[in-house]
Amino acid sequence: MSTQSPSVELPSVSASGVSPARSFDRSKIKRPGFWLPATTLWWRELVRFYRQRSRVAGVLGSPLIFWLVVGSGIGSSFRPDGAKTSGYLEYFFPGTIILIILFTSIFTMMSVIEDRKEGFLLSVLVSPVSRGSVVMGKVLGGSTLALIQGMIFLFLGPTVGIHLSLYNIAMSAAILFLVSFGLTSLGFLIAWRLDSTHGFHALINLFLIPMWLVSGALFPISGASSWIGWMMRINPLTYGMNVLRIVLSPSGAVTNGMGLGVSFLVSAIAAAVIFSLCYVQASRTN
Repeated sequence: MSTQSPSVELPSVSASGVSPARSFDRSKIKRPGFWLPATTLWWRELVRFYRQRSRVAGVLGSPLIFWLVVGSGIGSSFRPDGAKTSGYLEYFFPGTIILIILFTSIFTMMSVIEDRKEGFLLSVLVSPVSRGSVVMGKVLGGSTLALIQGMIFLFLGPTVGIHLSLYNIAMSAAILFLVSFGLTSLGFLIAWRLDSTHGFHALINLFLIPMWLVSGALFPISGASSWIGWMMRINPLTYGMNVLRIVLSPSGAVTNGMGLGVSFLVSAIAAAVIFSLCYVQASRTN
């Protein structure tokens, strides 16, 4: 009596060496959408930042000391034309808020370089998540952190004679978010192709700190030389600073000849353009 082993049908193998049974169509992968991964990355940025308490202290402490030392040192000797300020501490107050936002943007966008070194960024990029979600999540997370830090300092305004109402708090929050979004996008744009935090700091000192210095934070356009005044007018950060001054000191702000509506519009356009550049750069990277 002969026994016959049952025949087993083996899967065919294509010329490329891949079994058709195991091949799959990548186009059929269900993408998680845009806002779910963006929100996840946004929340990760918030948790990660506040777990590093030294960064929180540095973001708030350094500008606070700078504001107190410089503002108290110059005191009432600084009287720009058309300004009804009680002293330099009041004039320098909006500039200090922008400086806090700048520092927060720098610290949060360093996470782009750290995520690349740890392999987290690569795992996100090879996932079915869109590049736009990655950019939005990172930038929105940094912007939210910067806004929170700036709003915390804003409530010190009454100590230098700045009256806070629901209107100027809401308007301050709106312009601070636009400035935060623009600065964080710029930090993302710089950090995306870098693999060294030292190089990132060097470029920050080369671009972002000078942007703040010629934004009207320390002195108005009327008191600057012609070429500094020209740099201040083409600096998009100047317009955000101008909105903040008008909102916090509506009767005595140094507007530099720029209205509230125009300054707000320029700030919004600048933030949108820089974010678009971030999206284009991330989309071109393999």
